[in-house]
Amino acid sequence: MASIDEENLEAPPEDLNTDDLHEMADHQVGAAPGLTPQDLEQLPSSQAPIKIDCIDYSPTQVHFQDVDDLEDFILRHRPQWATVRWINVAGLTNMDIIRALAEKYDLHPLAIEDTLHIPQRPKVETYAARGDIHGRIFVAARMLSLRDDHIHGEQVSLFLGHKTLITFQEDDTGDVFDRIRDRLKTNGSQLRENDASFLMYCLLDAIVDHCFPILEHYSDRLEKLEDDILDKSDKATISRIHDLKRELLILRRTMWPTREMISNLSRLRHECLSETTQTYLRDAYDHTVQIIDMIETYRELTNGLAETYMFIVSVRLNEIMKVLTIIATIFIPLTFLAGVYGMNFTNIPEIVSWEWGYASFWVVCILAVSGMLFWFRRRKWI
Repeated sequence: MASIDEENLEAPPEDLNTDDLHEMADHQVGAAPGLTPQDLEQLPSSQAPIKIDCIDYSPTQVHFQDVDDLEDFILRHRPQWATVRWINVAGLTNMDIIRALAEKYDLHPLAIEDTLHIPQRPKVETYAARGDIHGRIFVAARMLSLRDDHIHGEQVSLFLGHKTLITFQEDDTGDVFDRIRDRLKTNGSQLRENDASFLMYCLLDAIVDHCFPILEHYSDRLEKLEDDILDKSDKATISRIHDLKRELLILRRTMWPTREMISNLSRLRHECLSETTQTYLRDAYDHTVQIIDMIETYRELTNGLAETYMFIVSVRLNEIMKVLTIIATIFIPLTFLAGVYGMNFTNIPEIVSWEWGYASFWVVCILAVSGMLFWFRRRKWI
């Protein structure tokens, strides 16, 4: 176990956030892998309230509850009528809650470590529970959402048992599972008719499908960027293009391992996974493939917008240089004439005692400029 600062053990900070927790919980080189419930007791913990909700359901009944008294909840078992129990924990800063659930449901130390050490690459693992080689499935997923028009990623850790599904969310800022909860309230819904693994599929499918409205948002941004590039191209426009490229890269880095994770899960032979769930997981896999294709398309469009921006800037620069070159070319003979006849010599044949010298100078200048403009237009330079 990693050594923990004694001051933190005696007085854990009240405003402990998830990032601080991850930094302090990191293992030193050579430390034992995983985090046991005993290890969790030594980690810094915040006593700030964490939202825990539990849903017990069967084809005929459903019960929603907010867990306020964790000790009482741990002592009570799932009702006999309930075929599935879903426990959702929103927040990872209270080690007492995580330790209590880890002890009750015998969560594997490696899975606990992956839950706390964020971010994890989306993956699926199987761990034995109480000597059962196929005891529990652990899934690490990334839930994406939009906040202030920018993409935000949050890890969701899922522990699947035979009749229990435990999910740990990185924070309590919200999730994409409201439609799942609404479906659980509906009598006769397919979700209530199936097992815990089907509930896990529905959660993963909701995480994947939530990427579609995100992609629609980026599609609208691409269209607006294209219009802005054609209307006006400035430094702010190219900055917006690079921001969009970075966010699409985040999407890509999330969805590629998600596709691999769902593919592995759909091919996994495990007693906690029903055949129905594996069939539907293939549909979720198809959605990830479709999303990745859309991401690649949008990335190509973004690259095209960057090239279009550079082309438009180059064209405008060429136009500016063309105008400046024409102006400079026109003034070359005028500068020559003004230089010659502006010299301080006494005897200049064209202007000495000549009444029309000044007017003749301007006539010559006008004829020179007109002749050059006529020549430029004939050559289609202007």
